[in-house]
Amino acid sequence: MLVSNYVFPNDLHVHWSMMIVLYPYMTGLVDGAFIIAALYYLFNVKSLKPVARFSLLFALAFLCCATLPLLLHLGRPERNLNMLLTPSPSSAMAGFGYIYAVSMGVLVFIVLFVYRKDLVASRKNSKGLRKLLYRVLTFDSIDLSTEALVLDQKIIRFLVGIGIPVAIVLHGYVGFIFGGVKANPTWSTPLMPVMFLFSACVSGISAVIPAYMVIRKAKGRSIDHDCVKTCIKILTLFFILAFAFEMLEVFSHSYLKSGYHHMVEGLLNGPLASSFWLWQVKICSVIPLLLLGIMAIFTIKPKTYNFMAAVVSIILLLQVLIMRWNVVIGGQLMSKSARGYTQFHPEWFDKEGILAVMIVMAIPFIVLFVLSRIFPFWTQDNKTIVK
Repeated sequence: MLVSNYVFPNDLHVHWSMMIVLYPYMTGLVDGAFIIAALYYLFNVKSLKPVARFSLLFALAFLCCATLPLLLHLGRPERNLNMLLTPSPSSAMAGFGYIYAVSMGVLVFIVLFVYRKDLVASRKNSKGLRKLLYRVLTFDSIDLSTEALVLDQKIIRFLVGIGIPVAIVLHGYVGFIFGGVKANPTWSTPLMPVMFLFSACVSGISAVIPAYMVIRKAKGRSIDHDCVKTCIKILTLFFILAFAFEMLEVFSHSYLKSGYHHMVEGLLNGPLASSFWLWQVKICSVIPLLLLGIMAIFTIKPKTYNFMAAVVSIILLLQVLIMRWNVVIGGQLMSKSARGYTQFHPEWFDKEGILAVMIVMAIPFIVLFVLSRIFPFWTQDNKTIVK
């Protein structure tokens, strides 16, 4: 007699829950936002100037909180310090810790050099502890001569040049961790790091666009239309690549028909039929592709274009989140018995429930607000008031 839904006892529960979904999602926002800044500071894409500094602070705010989901997932989060006290180069998770530390260091120094001129000016107008803070942030240097500023620009380009491969490794490594789990056929694919990397760029750019618009509107300032158009063009490129690799991974499973193909196929057409085919592919991928095509082909009024850009960005943010869900949660719904699937229903008030996820996602925006009190998003010459 054929047993059609036999699940091993140790596969009944999903152990990597919603915080592990949030972990690659937040690191992806860091990478995508950094790409926007890198295109301006290293490749001199001048149309991105209005959003370049904001993108750096956006990336820094989310990088500060990127490890928070992992720490909340651990039963003993204080034990993460053992990674530093007793380093193990062969440990995959320890490797992420080292990469994260390098990423934080590079990004912090980029922000300090980009804002050095503003920090020196703020230092002169401050007193007490605030002045001491600015002295530390400016390396106790007030030299704003032409030679010093030219040297700053060279250092910024050098650091951004280092930051690009570091950012790629940061999120590509997350995909590597999942792809390295050989016991899970839905994760064990060489395309996993690539899919995570391109989708990270999509989510980060998609987050920067509406955040830039909302903050500019809230402060009564104009939105630079050329900047938004450039961001959308970059977003279109990365989304096409991300979606193509996602579909390539599905089609390769279907064509190769490896030993576990029937289980992967049953997973996509069973427990994940709604979240994958309906939401991730049809609603959150096909619709944005059509909208991006319309925005690329037809001449659209700036206000309408900006509105469509915000709508597309929000849909793509949801698409990447659902993709993370389908990979992390969906990959654990298949039993090692290869004869059954389990279920996962998120709770509201669990340690890794929906409410906890919402709180964790709100924390980087609080950090971003605090950073804005020290590092201004935009320069004084970019304060055009909306009439």
